[in-house]
Amino acid sequence: MTEPVDEPAGEVAAPRLEHVQSLARGLAVIKAFNVDRPAQTLSDVARATGLTRAAARRFLLTLAELGYVRTDGRLFTLTPRVLELGYSYLSALSLPEVAEPHLEELVQVVHESASLAVLDGSDVVYVARVATSRIMTVSITIGTRFPAYATALGRVLLAALPPAELARRLGDPRPLTDRTVAEPGALRDLLGDVRAAGYCIVDQELEEGLRSVAVPIRDATGRVVAAANVSTHTSRGTPLWLRDEALPHLRHCAAAIQADLKGARP
Repeated sequence: MTEPVDEPAGEVAAPRLEHVQSLARGLAVIKAFNVDRPAQTLSDVARATGLTRAAARRFLLTLAELGYVRTDGRLFTLTPRVLELGYSYLSALSLPEVAEPHLEELVQVVHESASLAVLDGSDVVYVARVATSRIMTVSITIGTRFPAYATALGRVLLAALPPAELARRLGDPRPLTDRTVAEPGALRDLLGDVRAAGYCIVDQELEEGLRSVAVPIRDATGRVVAAANVSTHTSRGTPLWLRDEALPHLRHCAAAIQADLKGARP
């Protein structure tokens, strides 16, 4: 049953069967906050979500009562409690806990940071990470998202998709550095090469100074469910080092994760 909500003029749509509009709108309010907009006014949230001010106010006050939002009377911010929403997923997913000890062993061998990520929409989302040093201007933590097309992790995951799904997941590629390959046709050619090679190296396409190599992680059925990488700074590792030195150890790590996944809970 759909709860009535104030609608902006011209945006009323017939609710789909069993679609709970109030839940969808509440989640939209949470998603309106991000790294670029961590604190917002009521008007900001209304504009970002397409809700009226009255509807946005009700959702914000409800979230505040539940402990997911705090306010000083003017600005609204999320509280750490929203992490519970993602933790419910991660705690039920065996992949990060299976992968972490293998990533730790990998880092001890290559002396560079290693991560595990999954595909969510057109982004990669980090679900496990073992860091040796901060090599990016943006700190990477569990839950960090980056555009898939510009990362080695993302290209490995995109390369495993059927063409129709790939077209949906590419998103809106745009250059992030002078080296970013963002033209859709060129990206598809690159993904074909990644699929054939079974790995991907990205050199300063996400951020200047950052290089990484990634390989797929497959479940017991052979389906690609995640990707693992080793990342390094240009001052420490060349693309040749990533391919000849880091990649064999990364592949060994991926094989160990996959072997453990066969005995992990679904």
